Amino acid sequence: MTPTPPQHVPMAQFASAGDDLLINGQPLTRLAARVGSTPFYAMDRSLLTQRVQMLRSVLPQGLKLHYAMKANPMPAVVQHMAGLVDGIDVASAGELLVALDAGADPHEISFAGPGKRDPELRQAVASGVLVNVESARELAVLEAASQALGLPARVALRVNPDFELKGSGMKMGGGPKQFGVDVEQVPAVLDEMRARGLQFEGFHLFAGSQNLKAESICEAQCKSFELALRLAALSPQAIRFLNLGGGFGIPYFPGEQPLDLAPIGANLHELMLRARRELPEAELVIELGRYLVGEAGVYVTRVVDRKVSRGQVYLVCDGGLNHHLSASGNFGQVIRKNYPATVGNRLRAEPEVQTAVGPLCTPLDLLADRMSLPRADIGDLVVIFQSGAYGASASPARFLGHPAVTEVLV
Repeated sequence: MTPTPPQHVPMAQFASAGDDLLINGQPLTRLAARVGSTPFYAMDRSLLTQRVQMLRSVLPQGLKLHYAMKANPMPAVVQHMAGLVDGIDVASAGELLVALDAGADPHEISFAGPGKRDPELRQAVASGVLVNVESARELAVLEAASQALGLPARVALRVNPDFELKGSGMKMGGGPKQFGVDVEQVPAVLDEMRARGLQFEGFHLFAGSQNLKAESICEAQCKSFELALRLAALSPQAIRFLNLGGGFGIPYFPGEQPLDLAPIGANLHELMLRARRELPEAELVIELGRYLVGEAGVYVTRVVDRKVSRGQVYLVCDGGLNHHLSASGNFGQVIRKNYPATVGNRLRAEPEVQTAVGPLCTPLDLLADRMSLPRADIGDLVVIFQSGAYGASASPARFLGHPAVTEVLV
């Protein structure tokens, strides 16, 4: 008996009415008319709110939840998230300006990134945000900015630990990395922070991202906490800030299952109890991006041609990898796999094996490869799920000169 191939988990976060997918209660065909053109990204604000509320029910009281806005820097999304979470993590001065415009509290903004330019560091000091130092080079620049502006330079040290987050889609700690200061170099950097009079607040540890294994996330959090305890004895001041990173993944591909939050919540409860005893002045933080917004968004593109080539049905759409590089498989995938997809205005149509491609003159422009989708024709709307993170801002929008994508929060 032939085994059943692995399937995508159901995209049950979105309801439907008749043939139409619903985005926060609005039928997709009506939403497309409201937006006025395709392609577009649509973010469901009710799903964003529900995700934060669900996390709050699992995480311990007192643990701070930050939104890593690199996952989706759309200003309307950042403004909505700023009202739900405890802080915003930015990765450039451009993102910093968006976060400030969105009303985020500067004291609860942290700034990370391995290549901060001198003007960006000066902007960070002027804004009063926490800078996650990733190189000794940054220290002199921060000291000069602090003296010139008459403001304290708030700093935390981003540490490149001597361990990795096992099973991560992207490993951001352990081994040689451009991120942070290698743990063996930390004592010297802390001494220089002290000598330069910078306002040290704590440590930032981020081992990896896109992990669906709760036990790996728990292990990394425990190792990060133990490392912070060891480094605390060397710190210029008592630790007031400890960012344990994130790494929570979402299921994209066939066979993947949603992350089990229960053991992670239990582990964080234990770490919070330890922190109150062993790091009594420290606030513990986790930063999440993809996990907060990824499942709340869809990418919608219209079929402009239907053609059959040697028995294979192609749906040629008006948007592709120029707007959604990750769904095309060209953003970190080694072996290309399909994101979950459907034809959002033909949900009750008979399924047919079809391949959805974009309009670009390259075979890399592939959105859905030989997937069983509701039968579509010219004018129908192909929907790519799990598209709320690393979508428009992570794609080569100007490639081949096609029109820009629209983004809406519904």
